[in-house]
This record gives sequence, structure tokens and C-alpha cells, in this order.
Amino acid sequence: MDNPGIFDGMESYISKFEFDPKSTSKLIFWLIIALISLIAASTCFYTVKADEQAIILRFGKHVDTTSPGLHLKLPFGIDKKFAVPVKQIFKEEFGFRTRSAGVRTQYDPNDQSQESLLLTGDLNIADVEWVVQYQIIDPLKFLFQIRKPVAALRDMSEAVTSLVVGDRTVTEVLTEGRTETQNTVEELLKKKLAEYSTGLRVIKVILQEINPPETVKPAFNEVNEAKQEKEKLINEALMAYNEVVPKASGTAKKLISEAEGYALQRVNEAKGDADRFNAIRDQYDKAKEVTKKRLYLETMSTILPSAKEVYIIDDASNKPIPILQLAR
Repeated sequence: MDNPGIFDGMESYISKFEFDPKSTSKLIFWLIIALISLIAASTCFYTVKADEQAIILRFGKHVDTTSPGLHLKLPFGIDKKFAVPVKQIFKEEFGFRTRSAGVRTQYDPNDQSQESLLLTGDLNIADVEWVVQYQIIDPLKFLFQIRKPVAALRDMSEAVTSLVVGDRTVTEVLTEGRTETQNTVEELLKKKLAEYSTGLRVIKVILQEINPPETVKPAFNEVNEAKQEKEKLINEALMAYNEVVPKASGTAKKLISEAEGYALQRVNEAKGDADRFNAIRDQYDKAKEVTKKRLYLETMSTILPSAKEVYIIDDASNKPIPILQLAR
């Protein structure tokens, strides 16, 4: 080689960086310790959000339920954390899906009628859309009691709603029985969720839209119009009845009262005449001649003022003799 001194210098330079085997082992050991410590530190601490509770499992067994805040657990996967939002209100929609809520809510255009078409008690079909609002109240049961608790909630809701709607007529479901139907579904669904220990609680069941199926809607509208016309005629008849019958009843009561008053008057007059006759008779029995004359004179005083001519008939004469010219 032309310049062997150069290579000798390089060998001496490289020799300075050769590691001692013992030093290398120690370095690797401490690197492993540092890595383990770093992993342990990163897996020891965990945070629970304000609206959550955390379930801690140790080798698959529940050991703790923690509240919001910073907490410590065993590292390296010995303790596993499952955070559950227990203060949020969730909802499940049946018969429709909301794509985006806001001032102008957008709905999923896909057909969801397989969930909402229900058979009523009078063998009609109603298109019932409803919403179930629920909350997680027991994180442990929600996570491990049953598989897919939200799917179970949907199945129970569909079963309960079908049962309640099937016990009512389509008219009840669409009109006056809507609120009762909603409340009944809510109560039965609460009982079912508690019975199956889902860890869920129903907040509210809301019946959104209840309509007849699109294919029969025109005929259904005609039936409703006929029923409304029927109700209108019935109300008009009741109005006329309430106007005429009380008036006739009042007139009848008035006539009855007048008849009773007239009857009482006639009875009192008859009693008065009878009492007067009895009084006269008593006087007649006491003095018959005087009474006869008095009655005669009273009778004549009543008759004579209305007489135009008075004749006295003499038995010895063949014709009457005028005695008074009262008309003059």
C-alpha cells in the first residue's frame, strides 16, 4: 500500500470505541428496567371522566368501581379498566333513523317500516314510530350481565310495543288512547329491563308518529272524515236536544204548577161555599121563617137589578099586572 500509516491511525482510533462486555450488559439491563418502569407508569394511572364510572377487573374478576378522577391500578394488564358513561341519556329510534339533528333535522331515507308496522287488536295495521330514552345505571350489569344489552333493549321494546298496540283498536292508538299506550309501553319496558338485569333504566318512551300504512291512507282518511261528520251530527243533535227538552220540561212544570194552583183554588172555593152553606143552614135551623125571608130578600136583591119588567100574577086575574117599570 502507498500509505500504510494512515490505516494504522484508523485502527487506533476505532479501538477507542470498543465496549467492554460487562459494561454493555449493565447498560442493556438498565435500559430494560427503564422501559419496564415507563410501561408500568403508563399503565398504572388512569382517568375517569366526569360523566363516567370505571369498572376494574383483576384477572377477569371485578375488584372495584371507581368514580370520576385520577386513579391507580396494577400495571401490565393485571388490572383492566372499562369506562361506562353513566350520566348520559341515550336514545333508540324505531321506524326511523335520525341522520343529523338540528334546526332542520335530517332523517335516514332508508325504509325502517319493518320495525314500525304493528298489528292492532281489531286486525288493522298501524305505522307506529317511537323513541326510547334510556340511561346506564349499573355499569357492571351493563358490561357483563347479558350480551349486547342495547340490542336486548331494542328487542324488548319492539315486543312490548307490539303487545300493547295489539290490545287496542287502531282508533284508540291513533287518537284518544295514544297517551295511555305510551305510558303502558314505558311501564312494561321498565319491568322487563329490571327483570333481565340489563343495567339500563328507561327515562321516557315517546310515540313520535302514528299513521296508517301509505297504501291504505286515502281510505283511512275517508273513514276518519265520515267519523268526524258522524260526531258533528251527533253533537248538533245533542245541542238541539239540550235546547228543546229543557224548554219543554220547563213548560210542562209551569202547566203542572198552574193546574195544581187552579185545583187548590177550586178546592178552597168549594170548601168556602160548603162552610158558608153550613153556616146558613145552622142559622136556618135556629130561625126558619126569618132565614127564609132573608134568603128571599137577598135573592131578589140580586135578581131584580137585572130585570127589565116585573109582573105580579094574581090568582083571581086572568093576566099579569105590570107593577114596576124598572127600565125607565
